[in-house]
Amino acid sequence: MGELAQVLRTVAPAGNSEQVLVGADGFDDAGAIRAADGSIRLYSTDFFPPVVDDPGAYGAIAAANSISDIYAMGGEPKVVLNLAGFPEDWDDSVTRPLFEAATAKVRESGALWIGGHTVRSAEPLFGFAVFGETTEDRLFVNSAAEAGDLLFLTKPIGAGSLTTAVSRGEFDPAQIRAAERGMAFLNRDAATAGHVAGVRAATDITGFGLFGHAGNIAKGSQVTINLRSVALPLYEGAAELAAAGILSGGSARNRQSLGDLIEVAGSVPPWLADICYDAETSGGLLLAVKPERQQDFLTALPEKHHVSLVGEVTAGPAKIVLQ
Repeated sequence: MGELAQVLRTVAPAGNSEQVLVGADGFDDAGAIRAADGSIRLYSTDFFPPVVDDPGAYGAIAAANSISDIYAMGGEPKVVLNLAGFPEDWDDSVTRPLFEAATAKVRESGALWIGGHTVRSAEPLFGFAVFGETTEDRLFVNSAAEAGDLLFLTKPIGAGSLTTAVSRGEFDPAQIRAAERGMAFLNRDAATAGHVAGVRAATDITGFGLFGHAGNIAKGSQVTINLRSVALPLYEGAAELAAAGILSGGSARNRQSLGDLIEVAGSVPPWLADICYDAETSGGLLLAVKPERQQDFLTALPEKHHVSLVGEVTAGPAKIVLQ
C-alpha cells in the first residue's frame, strides 16, 4: 500500500488545478475541492472484505468506515454511492441484513444514498464512495499540527487482532460484539467537538494503523508525534491476542512501509508496538487540540463518548515516538 500511495502522488498531482486544496499527492484522508461558491467539497471512497461474521455488523462497519474520512477532514457527509462485490452463493439471507444495517448507518450520518454499483466477485467487498462538504475554516488537514498540540484518540485500537481472531475461529463472542459496536460508531461527534475546540489537524485511524495515520500528520506537518504507550486505549482482548501473535497482515506490511519513521522505546511491550502498526477498521479520530482548548473539546463530546489523551506534538523531525 505504501508503494501504491507513492505511485498516486506521482501520477495524480494536486497542483493541476487551483480548485484542488487536497489531492492524491498529500497525506490526507479525502480529496478537497474549492467550489465556485467558496464551499469545500470532500470526496473519498473505501471498501473491504468482511471483517466479522455477522452480515449486519459488516454492513454497518463498512458504512461507518467509508463515511469516516469525511469526518476526518472536518466535513459533513452529504451523498454516498455503494460499491459492492458479492459471491454467487451470497443470497438474500446475507445481503438483506447487510444492506439494512448499512442503510441505517448512512441515515444516521444524515447522508443520502443515491445509488451505486454491484458486481459478482469471488471475494466479497462492500463500501461506499462518499461526498461531503465543509468550509475552509473548518477543514481538518494533516499539515496543520503544531508543537504543543495535545493528541486525543476517540476509539480504542486493536481491532486488527480481534478481526483476525474471527477469521481463525479463535475469539470470544462478547469481545467481538463490543468491537463491532466500536467499529460501527460514527466519528460525527468527535469531529463536532473538534470544531468547537478550533481543531485544524486530524485524521482517522484505519488501514495504515495508528502509526501510519499519525505518521501522515508527522510528515504533513513536519513535526514529531509523541505517543504514550500507557495511555493507548485497547479493545478488550486485543492485548492477549496480539501477545499470542494474532495480528492482521497489515501489521507486517505497515511496519515495512513505515521504516525509520517510527521510534519505539525499549520499555514498550513488542505486542503493543505490533498493535500500533496493525491495520484498524473504522477506528477513531486522532485530533491535535491546543492545550488551552482541551476543556472545550472534552466538554463538547457527549457523555460516555470514548476519548483518551494519548500524546503530544513537539518540534523536531517528522517521526513517531512511542514511549
